[in-house]
Amino acid sequence: MRLASRLDHIEPFYVMECAKAADELAKSPACDPAQGGEPMIFLNIGEPDFTAAAPVQRAAEACLRSGRTQYTAATGLPALRERIAAWYGTRFGVAVEPERIVVTAGASAALQLVCLALFEAGDDVLMPDPSYPCNRHFVAAAGARARLLPTSAAARFQLDAASVAANWSAATRGVLLASPSNPTGTSIAAAEMAAIIEVVRARGGTTIVDEIYLGLSYDEAFGHSAVALGDDIVSVNSFSKYFSMTGWRLGWLVLPPALVAPIEKLAQNLYICPSTLAQHAALACFEPEAITEYERRRGEFRRRRDFVVPALERIGLPVPVVPDGAFYAWADCSRFSNSSWDFCFETMRRAHVALTPGRDFGPAMADRFVRLSFASSMERLQTGLSRLERELQRA
Repeated sequence: MRLASRLDHIEPFYVMECAKAADELAKSPACDPAQGGEPMIFLNIGEPDFTAAAPVQRAAEACLRSGRTQYTAATGLPALRERIAAWYGTRFGVAVEPERIVVTAGASAALQLVCLALFEAGDDVLMPDPSYPCNRHFVAAAGARARLLPTSAAARFQLDAASVAANWSAATRGVLLASPSNPTGTSIAAAEMAAIIEVVRARGGTTIVDEIYLGLSYDEAFGHSAVALGDDIVSVNSFSKYFSMTGWRLGWLVLPPALVAPIEKLAQNLYICPSTLAQHAALACFEPEAITEYERRRGEFRRRRDFVVPALERIGLPVPVVPDGAFYAWADCSRFSNSSWDFCFETMRRAHVALTPGRDFGPAMADRFVRLSFASSMERLQTGLSRLERELQRA
């Protein structure tokens, strides 16, 4: 069977390759408590250990009972678009017209729609290294090229206006940022974000900001939506992280007015509409009871961060920039190995702790850094870090 050449530009998703290896090892006698083994501790996948809040579950049940499962508009339920718009006002102090919001089949679909609408063969899109691998693959799937620009701890592992200006070329179509970022959990300061947007705007480009972890910001200096910086910004968001609805596959876009109709046309053809059940359930995300629960969970993630980062430092895996959002720690393993891939497989085999090597997130730091997800319970985090300390002391 002849495969399309675009697949040549899509790398394997190494996070999942490592996860498969961890799953296989978890089934072995070494990880079977009945045979004296230690159960595998999974600190590799970025998925909250919380499920959808109770009001959301009740709303889903009511939707099923009443039979409200027909197609919706490709742009989403009008009531959901209105509630998302209102949330920008109450949470971020930003006025957003509901008409600029398009509900999508997850943030992945949102990014795919935007890349297909804006990019084509011969275009370059500037992105930071490290960054979430699927984001650059959405660019590649549209026929364009993701240009990864190496970052540094001094720049919070993010692009800045100077690097965007210095690397802009005749082929550059825009930038794709993430704030907070996966894998680093770091955000772009508001002033720097504004400066980047001005550089892009002056060159006729588009700024796309992945804000799916924005609800999980922990420091007052960050947690500002780029939507506040102009109606020409494309913002990608999701119900998966802050709202704990990963498997529901529901996200949204805040778009420049002129981009709404083209995105709607693509959505109609690619998937007709987002899940009707998920949309009706998501309406309840904005009820006071649900927001109270989500804020409690945000506090719990911050508590986990405040435990994990010092613990990693203590055992020789320093985190150069404390994550201000999301639920990831980007830790330097170079003291123990010159290959983060080998390091992760060793910790998997010896400590029965699954981490993610840096290979997925770009070449600049692929061998030096690992990503730890603190989306797991505090008990699992404590056990996992205790085992890592035990094995690293033997190294």
